[in-house]
Amino acid sequence: MECWSGEQSAPAHRPNNPLIQHTITPLLHHSGTPALHCSMKVLGLTGDVGMGKSTASQLLIERGLPLVDTDDLAREVVEPGRPALVEVTARFGPQILGPDGCLRRDELARIVFADAVARKDLEAILHPRILELWRKQVAVWRGQSLPLAVVVIPLLFETGAEKELDATICVACSAATQRRRLLERGWSPEHIEQRISAQWQVEKKIALADYVVWTEAGLDVHARQLDRIISVIG
Repeated sequence: MECWSGEQSAPAHRPNNPLIQHTITPLLHHSGTPALHCSMKVLGLTGDVGMGKSTASQLLIERGLPLVDTDDLAREVVEPGRPALVEVTARFGPQILGPDGCLRRDELARIVFADAVARKDLEAILHPRILELWRKQVAVWRGQSLPLAVVVIPLLFETGAEKELDATICVACSAATQRRRLLERGWSPEHIEQRISAQWQVEKKIALADYVVWTEAGLDVHARQLDRIISVIG
C-alpha cells in the first residue's frame, strides 16, 4: 500500500511570471508527520475571492477529477428545514429569511462582512457541518478507489484544513486584477474591501501552499499550470 509523507516544499513567488509555481516535489503533508491518505490523494484548492478558484475548478472538472466545492456545501447546509438555518436565524434574526423561508444570502453577507464577531459566529455554526459533508464525500470517493480528488475551500488555511489534505494549490493574481474582476461582477468598492479584509492576505496563502497557479495570463496558461501539477500529484 503506497502512502506519502514528507515536509512542505519551499514557496516561490514571482508575480510577473505567469507560470509561477512552487518547486514540484513528491506529495507533502503540512504536519510533518506521515499522511494517512493512502492510494487516493486529496488536493485542496484555495485562493482569495476573484483570483480564479471557479475557473480552476472548472478546468479540473473538465480533466475528469471529482471535485466538491465547500461554497456549494455552505448553501446546502442552510436550506429550509436544516438545523443550521434554524441556528443562523436565531443568531441573526428573522430579517435574514425571505418570504419563502430561504436564506437571504445578501442580507447575511451584509451583516457578517461588516462585523468580525458576527462572522466568527456564523463560521462556528457552518464550518463543522461543511467539514462533515466534504469528509463524507471524500470517503465515498476513497471507497471507489479513485486516484485523485479535489476539495475547494476558500478558507482552507484559515480553518486548518490543510492537515487533512495531501497537497494544496493556491490560485492567485495581482491585487489590481482581483479588484478589476470584482468590479466587473458589479461589486461596490466598499463590498470589495470588506470581502478582501475578511480573508488572509494572499501572500500568506502562497507561502503555505504546495503549489501556486498565477492567473494573470489567459486560460491556456492557467490550464497548463494545472496540468503540470496534476501530472506530478497523479
